[in-house]
Amino acid sequence: MMMHNGSNGYGNGVMTSASSSTATGTSSSPSATNAQSQALKTYFKTPEGRYKLHYEKTHPPGILPYSHGKSVSQITLAHLKEKSTHSGPAPSTSASASTSSGVRYAAARLLGVGGGNGSRTLSFVGGNGTSKAANGTSRSSTLAGSNGGHSMLNSNYDGKGTYLIFNVGDTLFISDLNSPDKDPIKAIHFSNSNPVCHAFDPEAKDGHDLLIGLSSGDVYSASLRQQLQDVGKKLVGAQHYNKEGSCKEGTGDSSFPVIKDQTQFSVAHARSSKSNPIARWHICQGSINSIAFSTDGGYLATVGRDGYLRVFDYSKEQLIGGGKSYYGALLCCAWSFDGKYILTGGEDDLVTVWSMEDRKVVAWGEGHNSWVSGVAFDSYWSSPTSDGTEENVMYRFGSVGQDTQLLLWDFTMDEIIVPLRRCPPGGSPTFSAGSQSSHWDSICPVGTLQPAPSMRDVPKLSPLVAHRVHSEPLSGVTFTEESILTACREGHVKIWVRPGTSESQSSNSEAIVGTSSKEQPLLPGKTSVSSYKSVHV
Repeated sequence: MMMHNGSNGYGNGVMTSASSSTATGTSSSPSATNAQSQALKTYFKTPEGRYKLHYEKTHPPGILPYSHGKSVSQITLAHLKEKSTHSGPAPSTSASASTSSGVRYAAARLLGVGGGNGSRTLSFVGGNGTSKAANGTSRSSTLAGSNGGHSMLNSNYDGKGTYLIFNVGDTLFISDLNSPDKDPIKAIHFSNSNPVCHAFDPEAKDGHDLLIGLSSGDVYSASLRQQLQDVGKKLVGAQHYNKEGSCKEGTGDSSFPVIKDQTQFSVAHARSSKSNPIARWHICQGSINSIAFSTDGGYLATVGRDGYLRVFDYSKEQLIGGGKSYYGALLCCAWSFDGKYILTGGEDDLVTVWSMEDRKVVAWGEGHNSWVSGVAFDSYWSSPTSDGTEENVMYRFGSVGQDTQLLLWDFTMDEIIVPLRRCPPGGSPTFSAGSQSSHWDSICPVGTLQPAPSMRDVPKLSPLVAHRVHSEPLSGVTFTEESILTACREGHVKIWVRPGTSESQSSNSEAIVGTSSKEQPLLPGKTSVSSYKSVHV
């Protein structure tokens, strides 16, 4: 669990409501050689059955591997509802001066303004499957045109369906999730900067349900439906925020005071009611790599270059707590559907489970042999032994990494084995009854950032299954009701259909492509948590 090839960008650790700094990920040198690109199995086994490769999505040929530099491919799922009778293309010019009072109702359109290589994240309030729609603060410039003239619309487009959005190089691609076609149905090009993050809000009241953040710090909000109706390759009818990274530190923005302590969390509100952004959150020194709102939108988690997870009460603008990684930067984070746990992953090769109730790390997942680049809870899965009550809830989550593997994990607190306190150095390595490790002595006080616990103090999880799903380092994992989606940093997306889904949908998944690679065996029985390991570090 030491350092692997890769480098991270450095940003200024500032988020703004209607803008925010996120950054990095990794930029390891190309290691997917012909020898490594051995054939991959098109299924993997779990206790509930086989997940089978259903479809693959990718960009058109011609984009060279690793030619996209700063832009690591990320995926966003977008479900468009039935088009209402009164809806139409979003107006291409908007002079609305609608404002919102306070950060809670701000657009919360969080963007990356720090430079450097790697991935960044964007999120709406309540971005994990639900949405706290916010009135658009539209004191911004408008990108009205496309292709230099009137946009041509596809009037036959019916306005509903599920779409997969992913970025590669200077282009944002949109694919029909349920179509067998590999190629995207829509491409949106950006001439001066690369898209690095995106998000979708199905409940956006102003119709601008798609957010796109660029490596330059620019952010656009637009209507996904309108993009699909337009046959051009330029973004149409979009609102433009943080033009050319105008909220970057050092630009002399008079709306906010100078940050006095670069290492401390602080919130500043704009001096003018006409300002947009309306608030600036200075999180830390260095880049922010990932952000995630809890399902109800009440809490915000961030992870960054400094290796800290930070959890905030969003409406109160208050730091609740957090903790340090075992080693290196943290690259990704995700909430459980009930808001009780947060997953993080990063350069220590660990998947960390953080408890909101205890405000500390409660488990480490060991199984990746390179940086963990994506984590997500499977909110559609339920344990076969579940009785429907909240007691003894078992969670399923997934992680992907630069080792090209997808790992699935089961976790329940009832199976966690809390290590007992060690005796003084030089004594017998036995445990005295009733005295827990100092990491477990009490709930961490509100607002405290914990140091990294000792390896011996944290219970270890073992993966339920590990499967090599791509030839290139992975950048993201997403769960849907029917499938698991995995994406690699080169812009290839695979859709793995769940067991029990119609066989006719996945009949093309049975074949093995070439020679099977050695698949890691399924762990026998329910081995969601391994016994406590007495590791000296």
